[in-house]
Amino acid sequence: MIARGPQAFPRFEYLRRLNLVKEEMLKRDVAALVITDQHNITYLTGYTARSAYVPQGLVLLAGEEEPVFILRRMDGPAAVHQCFMARDKVVPYAEELIAHPELDGYDAIIDYLQAADVSTTAIGLEQLNLSSATVNKFKARLAEASFVDFTKAVAWIRLVKSDLEIEVMREAGAIADAAIARAAEVIRPGVREADACAEIASALIRGANGKPGTQMEPITLCASPRIGTCHITWAEDSFRVGSQVNLEVAGSRHGYSTALMRTYSIGRPSERLRTTHDAHLEGLEVALEAVRPGATCADVANAFCRTIEKRGLSKESRCGYAQGIGWTEPTASLRDGDMTVLQPNMTFHLMLGNWLDEEFGYVISETFRVTPTGSETLTRAPRKIFEIQE
Repeated sequence: MIARGPQAFPRFEYLRRLNLVKEEMLKRDVAALVITDQHNITYLTGYTARSAYVPQGLVLLAGEEEPVFILRRMDGPAAVHQCFMARDKVVPYAEELIAHPELDGYDAIIDYLQAADVSTTAIGLEQLNLSSATVNKFKARLAEASFVDFTKAVAWIRLVKSDLEIEVMREAGAIADAAIARAAEVIRPGVREADACAEIASALIRGANGKPGTQMEPITLCASPRIGTCHITWAEDSFRVGSQVNLEVAGSRHGYSTALMRTYSIGRPSERLRTTHDAHLEGLEVALEAVRPGATCADVANAFCRTIEKRGLSKESRCGYAQGIGWTEPTASLRDGDMTVLQPNMTFHLMLGNWLDEEFGYVISETFRVTPTGSETLTRAPRKIFEIQE
């Protein structure tokens, strides 16, 4: 018998989340729901093991308190350790379905739905996460069922966090702060970018305040002459006197990410970097002042953009996005035109990275929570250019 591992959240928290999803199922008259998005599975069960490269699915039945998780047999023990449900709610499928020429794990999910006597009801599918061939398989094998597209429905429920989730994101924020501080210690002339990133990664795993990072999110480090890039990793290169370094990290706790961006300069920052930083820092503070329940995502973004435009700058990309499980939540964006109304305990990465041309970019960000009266930043690193002595 496998001993259960420690649970990320208490049972009542998962049942609260499941009830929210079941309320949405009721609105859509759905009797069974198949969740295949790995981040939604984490949200509803606590499972964070990396097995989503093969078919797996969480099945919610309207009349059942706990969901059933159907996944690859070799990953079954991880689900028993991590998921809050009773052991019999973890249903592994046979290894022979892996790389089978005709069948796969979705056939096991369909078999379960047939056995659960819901094959003639309305079934919800996250269709955007599935290939057209897989959707067609569900429809062909469950020909008497009707299908309701549930794409992003659970993600929108995730947008408003519980106090327990906020506390975990605070812990992740402290880890991000520790990584930013460690970067300031190891970025030096002659140090290889890879060696600096190894130290930053160590900080992200060791954690902060006695709370380790529970997985690694990607580290994005763009050093001169690549500071006009945004989403590439360290190079086979070393830092030099005069180098600018743009760094993006995220602390991670139980699948929840809290991201943070800061800019470093080895030696005195260039005049362009200083003026860009000053404008963006002012815009960041104005944007945070615009955060309050009842305001919209567009209000926050436009507050930032109007501020830097007064200094002759603009930002083409969005100013941020909802954040939680899996770094980016695919729902609200901090951008002009997004009229999502802010509510307490929504969390966003106010991402003010700005790549102004192919040769120059600058980064600064904060992850914040909407409070009943304004905002709380979950990251606390100094809002400065980290100036490294030559």
